[in-house]
Amino acid sequence: MNSTSSSSIDSQATRLSLLSRVRCDDSLAWSELVELYAPLIAHWCQRWGLDDVASQDCLQEVFMAVLRSLDQYRPQGVQGGFRAWLWTIARHKLIDQHRTRVRGPIAVGGSSAQRRLEQLPELLSSTGQFSECAAGDSNEPTTAAEYRHLLHRGLQQVRAEFEEKTWQAFWRTAIDGLATDVVAQELQLPANAVRQYRSRVLRRLRQQLGDSL
Repeated sequence: MNSTSSSSIDSQATRLSLLSRVRCDDSLAWSELVELYAPLIAHWCQRWGLDDVASQDCLQEVFMAVLRSLDQYRPQGVQGGFRAWLWTIARHKLIDQHRTRVRGPIAVGGSSAQRRLEQLPELLSSTGQFSECAAGDSNEPTTAAEYRHLLHRGLQQVRAEFEEKTWQAFWRTAIDGLATDVVAQELQLPANAVRQYRSRVLRRLRQQLGDSL
């Protein structure tokens, strides 16, 4: 891939955020939003003890509410802000469902992530690296494994926007945890370029997760 085509692909990372595209009635963006967050909402439903039928009803109600009220959402400058807003909506729907359909005690379980996913810590920090920190709402019933799955879905959605060397610079540093100098030598890039490429992918991921406009 020549430098011109590489630059063209990476320039897509500056496009509108996922939420901005949804607000512009982009049907593909809406599909991406549902694909990104439906499994997490389903996880919340499961943690609240809803059965499959009630969970599907709750999913539909949450996304209908999101569609109606998305224009009211404003980022608060914190990581996980959109997820916290989404949880606020979901919580009200879950309470309604729980009152009429809950069956028995809430089961608090866990699931093991795949090896690659386990390398993704819970949240993105403002410094452009993955790091452990608390979720936006302490009552939000999201396990670390489920959040890693969310990050993985986001990464899959933006992967095609980046040239291979950009992606490798991100993956080898942020995911594999290698030092910048080591990756720079491996990819035959200046260390500063490795840092820029990593930041570019992370910034795009934040946009896809709804934390930046």
